[in-house]
Amino acid sequence: MIRNYLKTAWRNILQNKFYATINVAGLTVGLVVGLFMLLWVQDELSFDKFNSNAKNIYKVGIVGGTGISKQIFNNIIAPVATFAKNEIPEVKDAVRIMSIGDAPFKYKDKVFYEKDFAFTDPSYFTVFDFNLIRGDEQNPFPDNNSLVITESTAKRYFGNEDPIGKVVMMGQNEQCKVTGVIRDYPENSSFQYHVLLPISRFNDLAYIKNKKTYDNKTIVSSMDADWSNFGFQTYLLLKNSDVNTVALEKKLQAIHERNKPEDAPVPYLTQPLLKMHLYKADGTDGGMSTVSTFAIVALMILVIACINYVNLSTARSMLRAKEVSMRKIIGAGKFQLFIQFMVETALLFMIAAVFAFVLMIVLLPNFNQFSGKQIALDLSNYNIWLCIILTLVGTLAASSIYPALLLSSFEPLKALKGKISVSIGNVAFRRILVVLQFSASIILIIGTLVIGNQLRFIRDKNLGYDKENVFSFTMRNSMQQHFDVVKTELLKNPAVLSVTRAGRDIITGGMSTGDNDWDGKPANSNMWFNQIYADKDLIPFFNMNIVEGANFKGVVADSIHFLINETAVREMGLKDPIGKRLRVQTRNGTIIGVVKDFHFTTIHKKIEPAVFQYQPNYCWKVYVKTTGRDAQKAIAAALTTWKQYNNDVPFNYAFLDETYDKLYTTEQKQGSLFNLFATIAIVISCLGLFGLATYSAQVKTREIGIRKVLGASVAKIISLLAAEFMVLIIIAIFIAMPVAWFAMNSWLQDFAYKINIGWVVFLFAGGGATLIALATISIQSVKAALANPVKSLRSE
Repeated sequence: MIRNYLKTAWRNILQNKFYATINVAGLTVGLVVGLFMLLWVQDELSFDKFNSNAKNIYKVGIVGGTGISKQIFNNIIAPVATFAKNEIPEVKDAVRIMSIGDAPFKYKDKVFYEKDFAFTDPSYFTVFDFNLIRGDEQNPFPDNNSLVITESTAKRYFGNEDPIGKVVMMGQNEQCKVTGVIRDYPENSSFQYHVLLPISRFNDLAYIKNKKTYDNKTIVSSMDADWSNFGFQTYLLLKNSDVNTVALEKKLQAIHERNKPEDAPVPYLTQPLLKMHLYKADGTDGGMSTVSTFAIVALMILVIACINYVNLSTARSMLRAKEVSMRKIIGAGKFQLFIQFMVETALLFMIAAVFAFVLMIVLLPNFNQFSGKQIALDLSNYNIWLCIILTLVGTLAASSIYPALLLSSFEPLKALKGKISVSIGNVAFRRILVVLQFSASIILIIGTLVIGNQLRFIRDKNLGYDKENVFSFTMRNSMQQHFDVVKTELLKNPAVLSVTRAGRDIITGGMSTGDNDWDGKPANSNMWFNQIYADKDLIPFFNMNIVEGANFKGVVADSIHFLINETAVREMGLKDPIGKRLRVQTRNGTIIGVVKDFHFTTIHKKIEPAVFQYQPNYCWKVYVKTTGRDAQKAIAAALTTWKQYNNDVPFNYAFLDETYDKLYTTEQKQGSLFNLFATIAIVISCLGLFGLATYSAQVKTREIGIRKVLGASVAKIISLLAAEFMVLIIIAIFIAMPVAWFAMNSWLQDFAYKINIGWVVFLFAGGGATLIALATISIQSVKAALANPVKSLRSE
């Protein structure tokens, strides 16, 4: 029986190659895009789930600042972890991570510049599933000179040699010995540290060996006594998953306020590890909306592909009415006919699925490069199979059940007499599907246009400083101590226009502090400053504007002078800021100037209060402005100077405009993906529209012939065939516009500075979709209109 069903289905496909090709092409493209995007979504949702304790691990953060400076800090002070573990019964264990940028590691004559390294507690390897595969699990850090690395790092450093016991030089001359190796991190891990050192080593370096602050005051003896350094990622392993996190947060806050009562109230937050990747610490969206959007878009593409099949199958049902009737007369039951048409659909679908799998294998490297993922079609991964099977079954069901029910429901006698006609309901259903199909396509086109406009707005926005033709690099100790010589050497090169330094990255931001005071400060204020350590040349170098007062002069007295931005003036409530007293942490001084507001982080956030402090000794970032044309000569000059102080360390630099663009990598990928989605949706929709137009011309062959005999022009015939479809496209435009506006307006809310969605976007999207649809319909309409009417009437 099944064999007969398959033979009949195959014969029918061969007899209708044109429509079968359209169906297979639409389903193949829909499956490829839909499956790729659903695998991407599945990967995003799987982050950190591989940890066996994942449900019981929480990250600790704090809420700091008031007014516009209010924000959530993902790093907290070091003592909280120790106190929580010792004093809070719900806490089973704790882990602290201190990440300090990058550093060179040297083994024999090989130098490796590691950006992903950190100091951490030994519990890192037991709280998370990062167990040692080499070394002592119970004692991963035997002493402060210990080093734990990943498998791939061990391979890079030592080749096939046994890494345990190998001595590596960190920085200039600090010896470290490899005591452990862990497996490489999964791609869906929030942690990607290639080199790990004991946090006790950081404690010794930062506290025991350095007893003084800038004011020459004695600092605390260890990090467990330091209630001011908010630089530690902290994770708590709770004893069970039903702990009251609100009560836990209050206990953490009480610990802080008990040990540092002079601070303003410091609200604590806890965030589940499993939500860390897609949500912010306060539970608001941190990427989940993007995942949801792509999941919806993937389903939309699959639905558009299914609509093609349903439309063509139901439209062509009249042509198969006699076939169905004959089958019923010779004894075929309704269920048997239903199965026959389901098998036919399944066969078409399986052909499309095979093509889709082949295309996925071929295109997977391109998709990974395009999306920034490392997704593999690992057939041993049940999640991959679950995603694929659900997609295939859902798509098959959506595209087959209704056509099969419709075709199996014809009354045989009426069909044989030629009295059967497609009901108004069936025609209306097809029209609804066409409207839905093009509505989805137009929504994607509008999304593409809005995202593209916002990205252009970001690129062209005046940031309040000049980042053009500027590159930066990080100084190390010896170079930092001889900056004046470095600057002089660089300025000798004609390709270098100017040089300056700062204690933070101008593009991505840096330190903040809420430990401040000024004359007239409200009692309930807890405003946080973004701190910028600078020399006297920083302001003119970046062409920043001083709206009041003056810049630093580079004299000793500047160590107690401050520059603040306009937002800080407003938030502080100052009328005449120049000459006012200001204390930032332990440094007391006066305000000597006000800098016009500028963006020192992404435009997702509003400009926050900033303070410039004249602290050349704490400036570690060099900025070099070039002529633009001779940028490579300037880079070569910087490399030559670099080698004088860091001969065995690779020279790494970055242009500011490139660094700025990287802040919006996610948005750029969204824009690219929406371009791809919109194109594919239009292509699939037009395939279906082309098939329907072909069918429409086929069933109206006699009518077209008669009209031409009676004198109808080609233009009239084309308008006759196109009118019905164009009405549906116009309806789709009016349905898509409010939906697209709502969706893209919600997307723009994530930006503090954004475009307005103007009517031009909707006009362009609607007009574009209409022209594409009209061109698709016209191809078949012109062919039908130009056909010889004599042949048309004779064939009927």
